[in-house]
Amino acid sequence: MIELQYPENWNCTRLKNVALINKNSLSTSTHADYILNYLEISNVNNRGIISKNEIRELFFLDAPSRARRIVRNGDTVISSVRPNLQAIAYIKHTSGNLIASTGFYVVTPIQQRLDDKYTYYLLISDGSKQHMEAVAKGVGYPAVDDKDFVTLKFAIPSLLEQHRIAAYLDKTCAAIEKAIEAKQKQLEILDALRKSIIHKSATRGLDDSVELKDSGVEWLGRIPIHWNVYRLKDISSKIGSGVTPEGGASSYVDEGIPLFRSQNIHFDGLRLDDIALITEEQHNSMSNTKVQGGDVLLNITGASLGRCHYVPKDFGDANVNQHVCIIRAYRKLYFEFLNFFLSSDTGQKQIFSGFRGASREGLNFREIKNFLLPIPLEKEQVEICNYLSKKFEEFELLKNNLENQISTLEQYRKSLIHECVTGKRRITEGDVQGQL
Repeated sequence: MIELQYPENWNCTRLKNVALINKNSLSTSTHADYILNYLEISNVNNRGIISKNEIRELFFLDAPSRARRIVRNGDTVISSVRPNLQAIAYIKHTSGNLIASTGFYVVTPIQQRLDDKYTYYLLISDGSKQHMEAVAKGVGYPAVDDKDFVTLKFAIPSLLEQHRIAAYLDKTCAAIEKAIEAKQKQLEILDALRKSIIHKSATRGLDDSVELKDSGVEWLGRIPIHWNVYRLKDISSKIGSGVTPEGGASSYVDEGIPLFRSQNIHFDGLRLDDIALITEEQHNSMSNTKVQGGDVLLNITGASLGRCHYVPKDFGDANVNQHVCIIRAYRKLYFEFLNFFLSSDTGQKQIFSGFRGASREGLNFREIKNFLLPIPLEKEQVEICNYLSKKFEEFELLKNNLENQISTLEQYRKSLIHECVTGKRRITEGDVQGQL
């Protein structure tokens, strides 16, 4: 742990000396009809409560046993698990019935020692994160014990200076947050534009003046007069998924043949950072689902259902498990065009059309084989794909630029908080004029 360095007129202390931890809890004898708003770990991230609309209102009788920590205005809640994620929120404007999971620490500052909003900035600072990560126990789901949490060490200035620092950070971080939100909105607009271009190109082509005809399919509408609608089974040579290798994850090896799983299939490409590898013997025993270059891989189960992408022509040997379907285009169908159509709004609506109001685990092959595709001649398919590929290169540059700007803003906010709560940046009355 880095040795603390702080201004001479600041005092070094530990959290347990200046704050109360989990001050109030609901009793097991609480009336069954007591109505509470349950704050779960999933409701909070490193920017606070994600959405108040996601906080469930429950009767005590129906609430999980972990719904116990009473939270008041001015408290800060901080997750005791997976400290690297920094699930932390400052609480204000609560009605008094906000109850947090026991997975949170509820920190109530002692008013004569610690400013409530300054407490939040202390807990979200780099120093707090380093302490939490250092004392956390466990590998898959690391957690911080009570006795280790309260030993968090830091230096604090006078209450007056704490007020100034908190006010300065409130104003500055709000401006940074506003800038981040604007960049994120631009990303959303960029994604919507990308989807719109895919949809238009994959269902109408590139020529806006082309004559249209009724496709004969109500949900598909009108298509170019020279396009035709086919069932996927009539223009593909293979539709099928794999199996999990015998032994499951324990059969994976350090070097071998790539096994595509649903987490590897994304609309923007195949992600290989956590690709599973199987032996050549296992690969050969799964000969029916050996992947070929140009195959389109479609996720057919779970939360990632509908995500798809094609395998590059020069990829080499690979296989798939049971959550991924191989679609091998042939005859009239160009594989990249198939991929663009499946990822378009029209393709995605077709994928999800059988899931309305039903609880189902995934697509079956009969449904996939009967997918309807409007397609032009292969030459036009290639032209459309070349156009979309060029457009997406432009989109990717814009997206990366925006994401880098967001990352820079987030890093600046992080550095600013660290500098202010360690005294490296001193905040004067002039910095907060009109705020206090």
